[in-house]
Amino acid sequence: MADVKTISEMAQLGAGIAIGFGAVGAGLGIGLATKGLMDAMSRQPEIAGKAFGNFLVGAALSEACALYALFIAMKLSGIIG
Repeated sequence: MADVKTISEMAQLGAGIAIGFGAVGAGLGIGLATKGLMDAMSRQPEIAGKAFGNFLVGAALSEACALYALFIAMKLSGIIG
């Protein structure tokens, strides 16, 4: 049976993996959204306002995933309840 120290170490490892994948995923998501916005605005400059609004929604959803990963990492680390 695993001792308490090993379980704690595995929780720390899981926290690092969670925040790592969360940060990489959010970075890729925002990068792809920005690329799409720039492509759309360069092809049709008249839709810049509407496209930027949609970009903000997409960026906020992508950033929310990173915040969920941070919450999970903090929970696994024992920083919060």
